[in-house]
Amino acid sequence: MFDGNWRAAVDRGLTPIGHSLRRTGITADVITIIGIAMATIAAVTIGAGYLRVGFLFLLLAGIPDALDGAVARASGTGSDRGAYFDSVSDRLTDALLFGGVAWYLASNEPGRIMMLPVAIMATAMFISYQRAKAESLGYDAKGGIMERAERIIVLAFGLLFPELLIATLWVMLVLTAITAVQRFVKVWRQASEGRPVPVRHQRRRPRQRQTEPLWRQRMRERRAVRED
Repeated sequence: MFDGNWRAAVDRGLTPIGHSLRRTGITADVITIIGIAMATIAAVTIGAGYLRVGFLFLLLAGIPDALDGAVARASGTGSDRGAYFDSVSDRLTDALLFGGVAWYLASNEPGRIMMLPVAIMATAMFISYQRAKAESLGYDAKGGIMERAERIIVLAFGLLFPELLIATLWVMLVLTAITAVQRFVKVWRQASEGRPVPVRHQRRRPRQRQTEPLWRQRMRERRAVRED
């Protein structure tokens, strides 16, 4: 939902900040690594039971996540490698954060409620896979009521109000599952309509030269020798 409605506007607003950071010499990869470090600290503090401290570090982790793309665009260093690194770091920080929440619930709540953030993480990974697979086939799988930005915002709310954390996680799980269904239906319809795959998404394979079998080459060489 965020990507479809506000991503472009936010990127435009962050462009001047990206130019300022570029002039300091910092790279997009460094900013991404800082974000991973902040998410790691947030996960540790959440697991230790300091939820509001974890909330602060979660906010600090979100800042680099928003700025690395702006720095890459400002410096003209955007690449497939950078996009891959950014995507992998997003999955890693998600696992760290929800792992911290699971650790906290396992230490402070009875029963199997600690599986709730694990279920959210599994569903979120499924959503991420849907988009990756759909785009590899040339279809659009963006959108949904609970994408990554929304999950981070809702998690921040639950950390800020610990008494509502479990209820917040239940709401997040339901909305994340709905998002998975939304993306599945969206791609299913595109594939059923037989929409052509855009050229930029086609997997281009290098043309292979037609080479004759080895036995035929040897026979031709022997004939050449006899003719000589």
